[in-house]
Amino acid sequence: MIWIYFKIAWRNLKKRQLYTAINILGLVTGISFALLISAFVWQEFQGNKNLKNANSQYILTSQWKNPNMGVEFATLAPLAERLKEEYPHLVANYYRWDGLTSIVSNGSVNFRESIQLGDESFLDMYGFNLLYGNANTAFNNPFSVVIKSEKATKFFGKTDVVGETLTIQNFEGDNHEFIITGVLAKTPENSVTQITKQNNGGFFITKNSATYFDRAHFQDWEAPIFACYVELQPGITAQQLADPIERLIQNHTSEVFQKNLTVVPQKLTDYYLNKDHASLKQMLYTLSFVGFFIVIMAMINFINIAISHSGSRIKEIGVRKVLGGNRKQLILQFLTESIILVSISTVLACLSYPFLSPWFEGLIGKELMNLSQFPIYFLFIPFLFILVLGLFVGLYPAFVLSSFKSIDALQGKLKTGTKAVYLRKSLLSFQYVTALIVLISAILVTQQLNSFFGKNLGYDKDSLITATIPRDWTQEGVKKMLTIRNEFSKLPSVENVSLSYEIPNGNNGFQMSIYKTGENPEQSYATQGLVSDDAYLETYQISLVAGRFLESEETNPDLVVINEKASDTYGFKNAEEAIGHQLNIIDDENPLTIIGVISDFHFESMQQPIKPQVFFNVNTNLHYRYLSFKLKAGNIKESLMAIQQKWQSLMPDSSFEYQFMDDTLATLYENELQFKKATYTASILSFIIGLLGIFGMVSLSINKRIKEVGIRKVLGASVASISYLFIKEFLVILVLSILIACPLAYLLMNQWLSNYAYRITIGLNPFLIGILLIGSITIILILFQTLKTAIANPVKSLKTE
Repeated sequence: MIWIYFKIAWRNLKKRQLYTAINILGLVTGISFALLISAFVWQEFQGNKNLKNANSQYILTSQWKNPNMGVEFATLAPLAERLKEEYPHLVANYYRWDGLTSIVSNGSVNFRESIQLGDESFLDMYGFNLLYGNANTAFNNPFSVVIKSEKATKFFGKTDVVGETLTIQNFEGDNHEFIITGVLAKTPENSVTQITKQNNGGFFITKNSATYFDRAHFQDWEAPIFACYVELQPGITAQQLADPIERLIQNHTSEVFQKNLTVVPQKLTDYYLNKDHASLKQMLYTLSFVGFFIVIMAMINFINIAISHSGSRIKEIGVRKVLGGNRKQLILQFLTESIILVSISTVLACLSYPFLSPWFEGLIGKELMNLSQFPIYFLFIPFLFILVLGLFVGLYPAFVLSSFKSIDALQGKLKTGTKAVYLRKSLLSFQYVTALIVLISAILVTQQLNSFFGKNLGYDKDSLITATIPRDWTQEGVKKMLTIRNEFSKLPSVENVSLSYEIPNGNNGFQMSIYKTGENPEQSYATQGLVSDDAYLETYQISLVAGRFLESEETNPDLVVINEKASDTYGFKNAEEAIGHQLNIIDDENPLTIIGVISDFHFESMQQPIKPQVFFNVNTNLHYRYLSFKLKAGNIKESLMAIQQKWQSLMPDSSFEYQFMDDTLATLYENELQFKKATYTASILSFIIGLLGIFGMVSLSINKRIKEVGIRKVLGASVASISYLFIKEFLVILVLSILIACPLAYLLMNQWLSNYAYRITIGLNPFLIGILLIGSITIILILFQTLKTAIANPVKSLKTE
């Protein structure tokens, strides 16, 4: 009996190929997107769960009363070690690391790489596997390094490189060979090897080599720059660490840290989702919400199209009832058809997963797991999905179609109740509302991003590139790098070159609390410290408002330049008044003398307001990381080749790794750009599914009113008036949807824009564009379907019975 249901269902689907294709297209679209989102969400929820003893692994996070004193993921260097030594009944193990970047070389192959300088417990504590090497002895000797497999391939072209050597440069420009003692197997993303996108370690060195890098701060209680982790003993909770942590801070740190710092242990499995103000968790919930609504829209289409096509099956239902078929059998027949459609759609969605994954990875900026990497029990999910979704989308059409009376069905009378009509129109309105909200959001996100990139940043980003350089933070090292800078500036294609520790990428070197000399130190202000040479203003084309900028031969370390925001913050009436006045850094007796004021520029994302800034001279504050090049108008490719050739002659042991300022800004606004892609993708999917829904509703309306169209034509109605008859019906639904969608879109996007210090004003244009676009497409689609009926011979229409 069941086989007969499938056989008849298959025949009906083959007979109605257009409607079958539309249903499958809508379902495949919705299910494919939902499958990709589900895979990503599940993958992200596994963050840090693959670590050894994952439920006992914690990170010590810092909560600062003054946010400028440190970052959340770093804390006091000795804290984890002292917890293990003094409270072994609470803490089973610990790991700390300090992040740095340096030039790593293998002969002529050299790159600037991220390095983790940490404890010897790295491999054992988290159960990281080595492809090659012995985990028990990998860190026994100084100048040993464990590297990731992809780094081995990058430098050697193979992964079996244990025993090979790499040359790593320190901050004084010295080079030393490090022996590779282990190659790390590929590990899932975690908060140990990659705590942030900027701290993605590929080289792991232990603290027995710390003095070479001048980073011997593992016992310094005044160094809140270490990522610190602890593994708790079985049965121990984070709350039990609160008192020991507080006692250690009170006993070993200065009053500044005691007043401003609270250290909170967070389970690593929770930290992965909750870091950065739970931005990842919010994105996962948002994506899940979007995926759910896309599937709901596809289901609505299925229901509407099934009911809309009921006119073509009404006589079939009547004949089957007259021949003894009962309602239960009809319901089973229609449910079988829906399950077959959902099965085909699900199989196609699963088959499309490998082809759609690269596109989705570009959207989210992360690599997706292969289907083969999911747990074995995931094999049962598609079958459960087919059953549940098939029943869900098939129940309503099955009960509606099987409810027709035999006599009405045999006469081909299609009667639908007022409640059913309202329900289908409500479902279509839901699709309109969703599509409008997503489209308006996409337009507003685009406008906000265009504002970021097109707004006056306070500096000229065009034809501006930056490159990281070897570091030698000595007086001789700075002089050498300034000489190199001067050599680059002589190139015909280069307008200006600047040496600095910071570039406008949001990554500030150090924060200070500064107050006006002679005033109350408790009324200090958080200030960004920047180190540059005398060419910084000319290279970035930042305006000088008052006084002068830093000079090349400056020897006084206490002469500084501030920005306009700092001038206002410190209470000066204008920029000219600030010249000659002095400032003090908290806990530093030497006053700073203001020699100049520059105009404000956006150093960070526009989510953040411009902060007070103080510029120090690189001649006296011996720290630098970048060379910034302002290129002359002309052939950019030739300019870059000229710089690269000069680079190889001046710094042969360092690779020329450059980035345009436009790309730097794109990195700064990476989340916003991904959100833009997501909204446009959701808009396209909403359009596809929404148009299929309109198609179904128009078909239903035409099937019900074929005779009416024939009578109107006989009475002299024009094609335009008949088309308007159908358009009017859907314009009412569209207008109601607009009245609902526009306020919701405004509220949602106003909330999103409130996260930015510099934001656009929400105007009428996004709403008008969204309404006109959806309205136009709706009218075109309706005309496409109704014109065929409107121009048909009325005699055929009147013979429909």
